[in-house]
Amino acid sequence: MVDMTRVDIPSAPPRSGWDLHCHTVFSDGTETPATLVAQAKALGLAGVGISDHDTTSGWPSAQEAAHAAGLPLLRGTEITAEDERISVHMLAFQYDPRNRHICELFANTRASRLKRVRRMVDLLSQDYPITWDSVLEQVKEGGKTTIGRPHIADALVAAGVYETRSDAFADVVSTSSKYYIPTPSPSTHEVVKAVGEAGGVTVIAHPGDLSRNPRLLSDEQILRLVDEGLDGLEVWHRGNPPEQRERLLGLARRCNLLVTGGSDWHGKGKPNALGENLTDEATVAEIVRRGAIPLWR
Repeated sequence: MVDMTRVDIPSAPPRSGWDLHCHTVFSDGTETPATLVAQAKALGLAGVGISDHDTTSGWPSAQEAAHAAGLPLLRGTEITAEDERISVHMLAFQYDPRNRHICELFANTRASRLKRVRRMVDLLSQDYPITWDSVLEQVKEGGKTTIGRPHIADALVAAGVYETRSDAFADVVSTSSKYYIPTPSPSTHEVVKAVGEAGGVTVIAHPGDLSRNPRLLSDEQILRLVDEGLDGLEVWHRGNPPEQRERLLGLARRCNLLVTGGSDWHGKGKPNALGENLTDEATVAEIVRRGAIPLWR
């Protein structure tokens, strides 16, 4: 069961605070951790979180930049999971990155992602001018980068097939495309367990975003995860429409869950603007209190 320390739940998106959901070149973002920190500082954010997919590879660079800028850093990862055939993204914050279970989970997921992306490229290359090498050219940090569909999209842009990454995602890179192959993923239950064992805090990312799944996690599915140790829900996200925000806020109040917000910033890889959705400082303080590692300053 989650820690029952009560945190006030705002009924509207915070107007100041932290952006906890940000991606860099160590997964599918286009900018370095140093650029993330510099832009967050320039915007006057109270702090920023790094949450690349299935990796901690960007943490050292982000820590160095945050310390130099004097901006507090929350360390996290976005983990792709599955729950009854629903793809679920889960944000894990402030966990021990040396924990064996979570390290094995990341290694297995990254290996599966790599095989899946190669299979998609093989299919696409039959109809479009891309190769595995042209996809690898889009990877900024070599073996430290978690490779995924955004790199395929960038290769299609580089080949002149599409003008932007978003255009590619709206067409052949979409989940409804005949070229799409689902990401082999651990279950949501395994993720909550692994993050908990590593002393971290688990938040379901954009759980009300119907553009990602034809079916959302039900209240019952979320409640089962709460019983297993789920800490919170990312309510303040552009993908959650008003009626879903209300549903999620109701669940958060009922179960005393943390409510977070984030932009899902990817640099030039998405239209999402850094700081467009935020997490209030009291909630960040509670995440840090529950976590296994200190806030980085």
